[in-house]
Amino acid sequence: MLLPGRGAARDACHTGAWFRRAPARPTLTVMFAAYAARIDRDQPLNGLELGDRPAPGDRPGWTTINVKAASLNHHDLWSLRGIGLSDDRLPMILGCDAAGVDADGNEVVLHSVIGQSGHGVGPDEPRSILTERYQGTFAEQVAVPAWNVLRKPKELSFEEAACLPTAWLTAYRMIFTNAGVRPGDSLLVQGAGGGVATAAIVLGRAAGLRVFATSRDEAKRKRAVDLGAVDAFEPGARLPQRVDAVIETVGAATWSHSVKSLRPGGTVVISGATSGDRPSHAELTRIFFLELKVVGSTMGTKDELEDLLSFCAATGVRPVIDEVLPLERARAGFEKMASGELFGKIVLTGS
Repeated sequence: MLLPGRGAARDACHTGAWFRRAPARPTLTVMFAAYAARIDRDQPLNGLELGDRPAPGDRPGWTTINVKAASLNHHDLWSLRGIGLSDDRLPMILGCDAAGVDADGNEVVLHSVIGQSGHGVGPDEPRSILTERYQGTFAEQVAVPAWNVLRKPKELSFEEAACLPTAWLTAYRMIFTNAGVRPGDSLLVQGAGGGVATAAIVLGRAAGLRVFATSRDEAKRKRAVDLGAVDAFEPGARLPQRVDAVIETVGAATWSHSVKSLRPGGTVVISGATSGDRPSHAELTRIFFLELKVVGSTMGTKDELEDLLSFCAATGVRPVIDEVLPLERARAGFEKMASGELFGKIVLTGS
């Protein structure tokens, strides 16, 4: 069983040429982009605009990437609601994730956490994700600190690689860094269909875990099984066994079920709360009596992203893509994500 981490997987990823030359693009002064023009907490898509924005300028320690593919995340909808993005930073180009080509023609993937190392911004700036302080990836070009650029494995397409830096990296860290599981352990993934949840199913299965999933939608439950889940259930259903860990991104609607599904000493790892962050039953008695662990998890490190890229390249694991759209149709992608009628990632492509 090949497990994720530094070693054989990374070595396999790093074989082959780092330099993959492509014709240099002319310097842009303006570029097409999808951006937040206004904050609307109730109707977030009212603040989404598509049109020309200034292209990135030169900045010491930063580099400009020609974007080939970028994927949507719920973070982009939260930004349009003003969560993590304030009015004084508008207009803001949206998009955290991207794969593209640098000025030398190298195929690259971006780590979207800025300030994690201090490179490009200085040691005193708190970390942030692209679109919170700095313009995002839903554009023809994006600028990031040079430290944040990783080479794209030749085994992954631009569309596949663009799915990894946020949702898939989050799932990777939740399972392999924070859940404390090993091959043969059991895992419950709440809310099959979302980007983090589908990533957790695929990654968990690839690492030899016994994966269960939940979804309100019968078709999504079937697809979860097709991806490698042992079985999938309606939210709140009794599982065949208590699990070693739960991947929780739904929040209030599934919290009680997550806690009740754990074996004594088990771990629930939470990275989001799309249904709200105030469950009606906190299950505190069960948590302390069964010595359960509750672990918060946010994004991942650059090293973890490099490990994830290597793992996918070496094992054949690929992100689940719901739909690929040109950047000009970004609004359709946002609408689909907001409706919840998707399974996997929506990817926007450029030239």
